[in-house]
Amino acid sequence: MKMHRNGMGSPSDLESCAPLSKRPRVVSISSGKGGVGKTSFTLNLGLALTRLGQRVQLLDGNLGLGNIDVHLGLTANSSIKDFFNQRKRFREIVLEDPHGISIIPAGSGFPELTNLDASQRISLLNEIDSIAEKFNFMLIDVGPGISSNVLYFNMVAQESIIVVTPEPTSIANAIALIKTLLTKHVKNYFMVLVNLVANENEARELFKILLVTIDRYLINVSIDYLGFVPLDSKLAVALKNQTPVLEAYPDSPSSKSFVEIAKTLLGRPVQKKDAGLLHLFE
Repeated sequence: MKMHRNGMGSPSDLESCAPLSKRPRVVSISSGKGGVGKTSFTLNLGLALTRLGQRVQLLDGNLGLGNIDVHLGLTANSSIKDFFNQRKRFREIVLEDPHGISIIPAGSGFPELTNLDASQRISLLNEIDSIAEKFNFMLIDVGPGISSNVLYFNMVAQESIIVVTPEPTSIANAIALIKTLLTKHVKNYFMVLVNLVANENEARELFKILLVTIDRYLINVSIDYLGFVPLDSKLAVALKNQTPVLEAYPDSPSSKSFVEIAKTLLGRPVQKKDAGLLHLFE
């Protein structure tokens, strides 16, 4: 039976500093196509979570074409490529962002990283595992599309957020991504974030369109409405200035949405222990 839930939740009490466990909550953030604001969403969600007392690590999963450091105005002198080439130890490539987020940079302009082989994947995830116990959340900013890296990072994660916009190609490609993960990897639970809409009514209508289409063509898929981020001129300014909008304009409409989305995510129960393909963080 297919289930669709669209309720909003929030935690009853948020500690100033959340207790750590040996198993952080691993969440992938993906999109069927590029240009939907996925990386900006990931960064601001991470910052919102830190302000709610969570310790957050962010993996730039767009390997070889990453740009999270650019979004933050940081200079990454090394990346995952240096780790694979044995020029750097893994801990040496991790960036500590002044906003309180730990970042694993992907590097840009390295096509050989866009399709990791099995040994590289195991090596990377073993290293992530070695430092993961310091964090409550790991957010993976996955590249767009349905490449092998995209599918892999989604399967590693306990939970997957799909970012969509009102653009028809965004919706169509998001459905293609969900279908691929379902049919090839039997992943059947997703959260949907609607980005760049005028208001929540428009977001809900877009989500309804997504539901109807998935209901027509796919079986045994559960998707939840996570929330929306409105069109906001302050967000565009913050992007240009290479700083999170939540930091630059905390009272802007988009900043308020990021905080609400973070609260909603925290209010949802963590997915069952074996939800991810690999039990990496036990």
